[in-house]
Amino acid sequence: MTDLQRKLEQTRDFVIGAELVSTRGTVAETHAARTVGFARDLASCRRADWVSITDNAGGNPMLAPAALGAPFRDSGREVVIHLSCKDFNRNGLESEAWHLASEGFHNLLVLTGDAAGTGIAGGARPVFDIDSVGLLWLLAQMNAGLDVTRPGARRPVRLAATHFYPGCVVTNFKLHENEVVPQLLKLERKLAAGARWVVNQIGYDARKMSELIAWVRGRGLGHVPLIGNVYVLNPAVARLFRARRIPGVVISDELARLCERQEASPDRGRGFFLELAARQLAVYRGLGYRGGYIGGVHTIEEFERVLELESRFAPADWKSFAREIRFSRPGEFFLYGEDPVTGLADPSAPVATPAGRREFSYRFSKFAHDALFTPGRAGWNLGAAFVRRSRDDRQGPPALRVLEHLGKAAFFRCRDCGDCSLPETAYLCPESACAKNQRNGPCGGTRDGQCEVGDFECIWARAYDRLKAEGRADHLLEHAPVLQDQSLRGTSSWANAWLGRDHRAHRHPNAPSAAPCTAPLAPSAVHE
Repeated sequence: MTDLQRKLEQTRDFVIGAELVSTRGTVAETHAARTVGFARDLASCRRADWVSITDNAGGNPMLAPAALGAPFRDSGREVVIHLSCKDFNRNGLESEAWHLASEGFHNLLVLTGDAAGTGIAGGARPVFDIDSVGLLWLLAQMNAGLDVTRPGARRPVRLAATHFYPGCVVTNFKLHENEVVPQLLKLERKLAAGARWVVNQIGYDARKMSELIAWVRGRGLGHVPLIGNVYVLNPAVARLFRARRIPGVVISDELARLCERQEASPDRGRGFFLELAARQLAVYRGLGYRGGYIGGVHTIEEFERVLELESRFAPADWKSFAREIRFSRPGEFFLYGEDPVTGLADPSAPVATPAGRREFSYRFSKFAHDALFTPGRAGWNLGAAFVRRSRDDRQGPPALRVLEHLGKAAFFRCRDCGDCSLPETAYLCPESACAKNQRNGPCGGTRDGQCEVGDFECIWARAYDRLKAEGRADHLLEHAPVLQDQSLRGTSSWANAWLGRDHRAHRHPNAPSAAPCTAPLAPSAVHE
């Protein structure tokens, strides 16, 4: 058991984490001196319960976090290593996990990751072979002793168990219902896949902060440690957030104007922003979060100043701070009504919204799939028989293969992956319509429902609307985790389904297949 796990699960301490953003080049580079110096100071700072080290933040090439983490490990301090899916396929992620375990790094913050940024000779190609849900599931298998028995082997081979303590990230600081609820549903899938603790995304609205912990408790997950994200703003960063240059993070016009006014002050707002961070930390403590995750600081003086300011507040001050930190955007969706006394979320008053409309293309696709791909039905039996009698059962009968290719290309812009997830994504292709090929729910980078990479609507927002229209929003992610079998690429997904070769037929026996709790969604998610 790591010390972080002990503190989060066996004490009532309000733990404090500090984020350390990696740097490009080696630790010997002149421009890395500030980062290395901050790391050295944090290693000797007893007020930091752990230090969290980023993994190619923003999709840009950086020094691997383990290199900066070594001094913390060697000094006996707790360190959390970020591990994301953007730069490695599943084999690379497993390899990196073995490396981290061998080096004594057991606390991991698991992320899907940002879209790839710029490296040598221009933009890099992202990987996203699996996502955060798939990676958490992989780490859970490693913790249980990974079964690496080869087909036909006489005896099973199981590797020694690792001891990872994985966490994950969630955000409900989104504008639309079809962004917020899928994020929360995906959080449940992450917990079912093995996440043990949760950090929320950057945001500046106490009502949303209270709404997240109310949701977690209402779904029977109140035992999961929830860490509040406190990012210290400055005018330059505020402009980046306002321009949506950081995927998944946005600030309101009101907060942006406040930051602009602070830039004209003698200290360019430094004192104001540190005070704001301290107040936000106090709100998280008052709401019942298990700790605070402090980012946006670059010196030990800034980090300790936030903690010092927060320590001076009276126990009840957070309630007045919560009324001040209310920087939501016009028309922003809330799961629950507002408590008139506190200004926070009122879980007893869920917000009801229209059910939406049904789409013909979705209804037709669902009808056709149910007729042809429901085991035991005539369509399934006939298709399987045709494929078995074909010369190449990986492609099926040539005429049927042509029909599949043309039909799916016309309706879904099919990329011929051979391991189809259309029925799990409300008949919206994750290969052609999602920049990150997300098959287990949305990433956190949407901008008001639009993809962070391209100017089109997130398929998971659309999928949520489709299922909500039929009263099945709570089934959106019941299929997760999906790990796409890349060896099937270029073959017939119809043949693979009928003959039991795709991911549905080969779900690992330890893969979670049901929601981690049975509490219903708020009425806003399922009713008119």
